[in-house]
This record gives sequence, C-alpha cells and structure tokens, in this order.
Amino acid sequence: MTSFQRIGFVGLGVMGEPICRNLARKSGLPVTAFDLDPHPLERLGQYGVQSAADIAAAATDADVVFLSLPSGAVVEQICRGPGGLLAAGRQGLVIVDLSTSSVDVTRALAADFARQSIAFVDAPVARTRAAAEAGTLSVMVGADASDFERVRPLIATFANEITLCGPVGCGQVVKILNNMILFETVVAIAEAKAIAERAGVDPALLFDTLAKGSADSFALRNHGMKAVLPGVFPERAFSVEYARKDLGYALRLAGETGVDARGARTVDGWFEEAIKAGDGAKYHPVISARIGASKPDPDRQS
Repeated sequence: MTSFQRIGFVGLGVMGEPICRNLARKSGLPVTAFDLDPHPLERLGQYGVQSAADIAAAATDADVVFLSLPSGAVVEQICRGPGGLLAAGRQGLVIVDLSTSSVDVTRALAADFARQSIAFVDAPVARTRAAAEAGTLSVMVGADASDFERVRPLIATFANEITLCGPVGCGQVVKILNNMILFETVVAIAEAKAIAERAGVDPALLFDTLAKGSADSFALRNHGMKAVLPGVFPERAFSVEYARKDLGYALRLAGETGVDARGARTVDGWFEEAIKAGDGAKYHPVISARIGASKPDPDRQS
C-alpha cells in the first residue's frame, strides 16, 4: 500500500479517534498514538493501537505522523513547543495535518520542517463524525505531487474523496472556504425558516419543497432538516466556538487577499451572540434559534 513502515498519530478527539481506528484497521501498519485523554487510547487498544507517553514518543519510530487537533494554535504548539515535532522529528519524516488551521501558520510550519528535511502536508478533513467512522470523509490536500502520492493510500483508509488542491496551504484554503460557505448557507436556511413561520408556512413543508428545487444543498438536508428544523443542537458536535475559529481563518484570509467578505462577517456576528448567550459549546446551527427570535431592524427596512 505504501512505503511507510510505522504510523504515529496525535489527537484522538471527535474526528481523530475514528480516523486513527480506520488507519489501524485498514493500513496494515502499526500505529502509535498520543492524546491527553486516556479513554480513546483504551478503546483503540483493541485495534492494536499502541499508546505513546508523549508527542515525541508517538513520532520517534514513525515514518509518518498524523495530527488531528482542534486549532492551528494547538498544531503550532505541538510542533514548536518543548518536546514537539520540530525537536523530535528526523530527516525523512512526513507530517500530515488533518486539522483546520490558518494558511499562514501552515505555510510557516512547512518551511521550518523543510529546513530539517521533513515534509509537512496539510490535509484538513470535511464531513461529519459519522463519515469519519465510515471512512467516507472528504480530504483537501496541500502538498507537492510526490508527497501527495505517498500519503494518499493512507488517507484513503478514512476518506473516499481526496483532492490535491495545490502546494502546501492550499488544502487549508479550500477547507476554510468550504466551511465559510456552509456557515453562510446555514444562516440563509435559518432566516428562511423564521420568515416562513411568521408568514404562515410550515417549515417542514418549506424545507422539503426547497430540497426539490434549486435551493437544495447538503446544508439544507443535514444542518437544516436534522438540526434547525427539530431544534436539536447537541454538544460534542461541531460547536459554535469551533465554527467561529474556522470562520476567523476565512476572515483573516479575506483581509489578506483584499476581499470584502460581509456575508462571513454577518455569520460571525451571530456566532458572537450565541457565545455570549452561553451556547458556544452547542452544535453551530444553534444560531438559528437566535435568528428565529430576532426582531427586524427598522433602520434597515426598505
């Protein structure tokens, strides 16, 4: 399957644990993993995953190390901190970052690793935990072509859509914009629901009808029908706080490229309100409840 002999894995959260499980089950290679929480390590033990005492131990004998972490700031800490991957890595190592991180941090880390003859690949994942469990994630990769071909068979153990988006950092660009579009679409769905209810149309009928026409989308069928419509916004899903972090990367990129992303700024305002109201840990479509309860601004009426 691959020229690699051993896999290291750091970060066994909501997405990392099922991704690591699929790597262990399908790659045929030994996997050593690290996480601050011992429970996922205990669960993964039945699939042959070995527990590492720290980050350096996860990377010591590995040819490739996967990272699945909550933010670019944590990725940077894991790489640059004492006992981190820049200190522990060796020539020829390949690091694959599955996290969603800012483009500038990703490219800066890649340059630092390159000086040590270590390849850094950004490969942020899209879709849900259920897709991670099933091995049907979509992965957007930033890498040179040769590094991409080396890691592609391993990524295929947990993804059925793998796209080379360009050089290092381009995977993050595409993932960040994917999430920006999703968040803006969820706001549009929530606004449509609120308007329909106040105008006397059943929201369930609205969503079902929209799904038959040009307004159909993944967001409508998943976030709209499964969360916004029933009002189900669990914790330990893709929270408002995590969503706002990703949207912040998009807004930073918009500023760097000189684009007036006012739609994204509107979403950020709703995220900020939800966090202030104590909903930051809930599934991000929870902003629909605030949109539904909002009153029109008379100064903006036409």
